[in-house]
Amino acid sequence: MIKIDINKAKNIAHDMRRAARAEEFKPFDLKATIPAEAAAAEAARQAIREKYAEIQNQIDAAATPEEIKAALGV
Repeated sequence: MIKIDINKAKNIAHDMRRAARAEEFKPFDLKATIPAEAAAAEAARQAIREKYAEIQNQIDAAATPEEIKAALGV
């Protein structure tokens, strides 16, 4: 029988979540520095933050590896 350390699994999931969030931020990094596009870019970045905050909450609440996978969408 394989035993999974749920805390280590959560840490790995959070690393995966952070990497995915960083990839989604990339298109807006430069736009956020352009005055004419900054407001729209920041709004898009806020939507991304909210999406990943919810995923973070789901990971933190997970009690099984399956719940962690579901939170990540894998």
